[in-house]
Amino acid sequence: MVAAVARTIAAREVLLVQAGTGTGKSIGYLVPLAAAQTGSRPAVVSTATLALQRQLLRNDLPAVVAANGGQVSYALLKGRGNYLCSARLAGGDMGEESQELNLGIDLGRLERQAVSVREWADRTKTGDRDDYPGDIDGRVWRSLSATGRECVGPSHCAFAGECFSERARGEAASADIVVTNHAVLALDAMERSQLVPEHATLVIDEAHELVARMTSAATVELTPGLARRSALLARGLLSAHQVEPLGKAIDALESALLELEPTRFTELPESVVDPIAALRDAAHLARSDLAGLADGDNARRHRAVAAVDEVHAVAGRLLSLSDSDIAWVGGASPGLSVAPLSVSSLIANSLLSSKAAILTSATLTLGGDFDAIAADLGLGASGSLEWTGIDVGTSFDYKRQGMLYVGADLPRPGLDGPPDEAIERVSELIEAADGRTLVLLSSWRAVDRVGAAVGESAPSGVTVMVQRRGEPVGRQVEEFRTEERSVLIGTMSLFQGVDVPGSSCLCVIMDRIPFARPDDPIMQARSACVDSLGGSGFMSVSVPRAALLLAQGAGRLIRRDDDFGVFAILDPRIAQARYSGFLLRSLPPFWRTEDKEVAFAALARLAASANSALAPSLSGAASVGGDRAG
Repeated sequence: MVAAVARTIAAREVLLVQAGTGTGKSIGYLVPLAAAQTGSRPAVVSTATLALQRQLLRNDLPAVVAANGGQVSYALLKGRGNYLCSARLAGGDMGEESQELNLGIDLGRLERQAVSVREWADRTKTGDRDDYPGDIDGRVWRSLSATGRECVGPSHCAFAGECFSERARGEAASADIVVTNHAVLALDAMERSQLVPEHATLVIDEAHELVARMTSAATVELTPGLARRSALLARGLLSAHQVEPLGKAIDALESALLELEPTRFTELPESVVDPIAALRDAAHLARSDLAGLADGDNARRHRAVAAVDEVHAVAGRLLSLSDSDIAWVGGASPGLSVAPLSVSSLIANSLLSSKAAILTSATLTLGGDFDAIAADLGLGASGSLEWTGIDVGTSFDYKRQGMLYVGADLPRPGLDGPPDEAIERVSELIEAADGRTLVLLSSWRAVDRVGAAVGESAPSGVTVMVQRRGEPVGRQVEEFRTEERSVLIGTMSLFQGVDVPGSSCLCVIMDRIPFARPDDPIMQARSACVDSLGGSGFMSVSVPRAALLLAQGAGRLIRRDDDFGVFAILDPRIAQARYSGFLLRSLPPFWRTEDKEVAFAALARLAASANSALAPSLSGAASVGGDRAG
């Protein structure tokens, strides 16, 4: 991998690298990056998760820099909204945000949290939200930070000299290697804000996440709540008469949205056209009134202008939808959203062109090759970037260390979640493993049903943890790691980023092939587009996405050379459907069985070895499947 990355940097080409778990792929790209930094433009490394970002900054980069004699510098760069805003901190209170927070909320609790954050601001060197030693309510953080739109810029801010975000940008501008995230890359590509320094080399780690993160960053939303926040910010500076049209337009939009069912649409529903047009015009008037104010609190006015500008822009986009847009009604609260049908040209032309680009992940080959991910990235098609793909393999012996158990005898899962037989099979696998199981489920309904069943049937002394909606899972993952006889049951957020090596995780269970929900508007629209061109949207869009999630889920099992375990898929389609070969080729080459007794026996041997504090002893065979696997 080091050799391939070095060649790519020298030739300024595009390289896709699949590097399995345990390969050390961060060293595989950091070593040639450091060697190539000789006073040239910096290199940028982008990650999808905070865990990898921390690993790079705390472990891998210091090691590589030390090996280079300390001659290479590096810095972390995030979006402005991740840093405390010194101007807002100097405001003394929560300002206009307190009006929003007081809408039925315990303001006292939030104000106490704000005081704690202010005290931390006097101690922190970074002002980075992720460095705060505790949880922060999003409303509190928003009241003490400023997004890129809200920031007045260093030339107009009295606190520019002590700005955490500007300090981070300054350090990044002079660093040899800049570590950032996919969201910042996406915003930089879309807005051409030059937040990321000009760079000669770009490494995208966790590249399987790039398309989803780019799509998310390019998605805009219009809700009554968002619009009301803009009105609150404007109301503090304008007269009631000036803000009245904005309030009336918001009320009209909210009433119209309450009458609509969640759905995807190609033309704006007639009932919301007039309310959205009225909201767009009212936002334009409010913006003009704000711009005409005499000099005052420049930062406060800038925030209000940014908020009404956002409402105006999204309303305008909704009123002028094109064939390249995906639009829908729905979400946690009534609202309208717009996303791009494809981000492939944005990625290819704005991110990857005119530089050396290395995209790496443990899961880039789907169905056995790079074609699906390359198409999503805008690579290889007519008129787009050429690329090279390599799979550098892994140090793991998957056939010896892991078993793929397929519940081929079980009923197919339905819309109501896993059938009773599959839930019983989950309990049987957990009993065989004496806990030590990560259960990955396709819906919150499945989490509730399986969680209740396992809670009643789990072996004595086994701790059962169930993920809850809206709650962070970090503490549960840590407990799962340290409490060996435990079970963690959850949904999509556990499919990646969970690193639990050793005997705490002997079994990973998935209840079904993780196809997207039938009502997922983005997947639905992209599939329909392929169908309209004579292809199969299901095979081109739905199956590759499911394959990626399957591979990510399977990646939770074997994390070290001395790990052993069983990956169980309780969906008979993985063995029977016409697309099963594609899905199976996307998984590690585990030894495979459809015999539940073989899986139970393997787990029982592993659990017995773990309970006796011995290395895995598998009936005299150094494999999960014992003699039969040999």
